[in-house]
Amino acid sequence: MKNKKKNLSIIFAVLFIFAGCGKSSAGKDQEKLSVVATNSIIADIAKEVGQDLVDIHSIVPVGTDPHEYEVLPEDIKKTSDAQVILYNGLNLETGNRWFANLMETVKKEEGQDYFAVSKEVTPLYLAGGEAESKADPHAWLDLGNGIKYVQEIARIFAEKDPDHREQYEENANAYSEKLSELDQQAKESFALIPENQKLLVTSEGAFKYFSKAYDLPSSYIWEINTENQGTPEQMKNIINQVRASDTPVLFVESSVDPRSMERVAHETGLSIHEKLFTDSIAKEGETGDSYYGMMRWNIETIYEGLSEKRTAE
Repeated sequence: MKNKKKNLSIIFAVLFIFAGCGKSSAGKDQEKLSVVATNSIIADIAKEVGQDLVDIHSIVPVGTDPHEYEVLPEDIKKTSDAQVILYNGLNLETGNRWFANLMETVKKEEGQDYFAVSKEVTPLYLAGGEAESKADPHAWLDLGNGIKYVQEIARIFAEKDPDHREQYEENANAYSEKLSELDQQAKESFALIPENQKLLVTSEGAFKYFSKAYDLPSSYIWEINTENQGTPEQMKNIINQVRASDTPVLFVESSVDPRSMERVAHETGLSIHEKLFTDSIAKEGETGDSYYGMMRWNIETIYEGLSEKRTAE
């Protein structure tokens, strides 16, 4: 970890001048609004709002954990040039202070250059230990919050590019309506699952917002992605919870190591139904390669899995 921090510091120091020199390229004559987003989910939502009026770069690549990230030279250059920087907030980008360090390096100001898209979200909180009273970052897994992201991004784009305000607002409203329809479909589907089978079991505790929005209790091995494997105590707790429940299947997230959940499956006799998307969309061309697509996949996959009859004893 010390070597990682040292390497990160070297990158920031060496490229400071490089980053500063790039600022002039994002001028008023630029054809498209230059936008940087911290992860693929925010980047995709921003694309829906901006469409051909924006040029977007996602710092954290598809399939990569955004909680902790080592910034690359390309990220520094892109961020330095950007007219708008979008981040989630709510404790997502705080691991090893990667985002805060990046903003300091490229000398960007909050509220002027970089903006939290979760501004209008009512936060839920992590529980226990050092995580107590910290916000849970996974607000986008409630489509109602996703709509808030959409509207906030439209507001930011319109502020930065007022000549196209009407287009941003039209795009945002059309996309919000599409998300709202999926949100209603989710509520109707999950209401059909037998009450005794309503337990969503995942590796990370990323589904608090999802659970609250769709009245679907959840359980998990660890609360937030700061480690790759569950501790002995965490494993014992989740195995006991699963055995005491009637949940028919288990799930694992696309961006986490599946070994801990595979052990839960071995110990309980339940199968891992499918992977779910939490911190990233899928690779381009695959199912779930957009925010709408990943949410639709999650909803349909969870409904299908929890509607099965339990076969393990």
